[in-house]
Amino acid sequence: MSAITQSLIDYPKIHTNSAPVMLVTGSAKRIGATIIKAAHDDGYRVIIHCHHSKEEADALAASLNNSRANSAAVIKADLALINDDEALTQFTQKVMDAFGQLDVLVHNASRFYPTPINSIENEQWDELMLTNAKVPLLLSQALLPYLQARQGCIISLLDIHAHDKPFKHYTVYNMAKAAQRMMVQSLALELAPLVRVNGVAPGVNVLPEADSDQALDDAQQQSIINSIPMQRIGTPEDIAHSVLYLAQVSYVTGQIISVDGGRSLTLAGHNN
Repeated sequence: MSAITQSLIDYPKIHTNSAPVMLVTGSAKRIGATIIKAAHDDGYRVIIHCHHSKEEADALAASLNNSRANSAAVIKADLALINDDEALTQFTQKVMDAFGQLDVLVHNASRFYPTPINSIENEQWDELMLTNAKVPLLLSQALLPYLQARQGCIISLLDIHAHDKPFKHYTVYNMAKAAQRMMVQSLALELAPLVRVNGVAPGVNVLPEADSDQALDDAQQQSIINSIPMQRIGTPEDIAHSVLYLAQVSYVTGQIISVDGGRSLTLAGHNN
């Protein structure tokens, strides 16, 4: 058994009911957790995927199950498992063991950091392309039969910088998100009419954590706010509302909703 396969945690099977099921990758914290909570509030059963944030994922699931029994499950896995056919098969089985069906797959897990030219390394290319492009595609492929059985949908979290608005010093990330954007449009054509595929492109909806290497000082934050027509930072809830809309609207596919307070209308490329 590979190290990747061993990272999969065995969870007991949960009995099914009639509520739809949503899997959100990278959903123990931040935007992913907000999508999970919004979906759960709307009656979905939810599968919380995590890699490093097992404690947060378990706490979130416990809270949701406390409010509605057997409505939330956790799967811990390194999504690099898509490079291992056996591990991917096992992951897919664990997804289906949770509730016996899958209605909505949300690609939220992502790595994000700068890669200035003259400093780009192969490892950065591999990681950014893996999490933002390869995983969404191959995970969609692996779970497709189950989504087709439910006439479900796939929703990708993209970025307003993935289309004609490159983020300066983030070339590899920009390229990876552009690939994921094209995946949304390509799969929307290929998977219709049984499975709808759409995207949500955030602007600034969550600021980097204060102790991270991407942290912004007060002046940088104010500069960003000044560049947004709505004159405020967005919220994770704004993203979650759009995801739920796309999960439920039956005649929309191949579309990408920008949830950015109008920022992309004025953005020529961002330097920070």
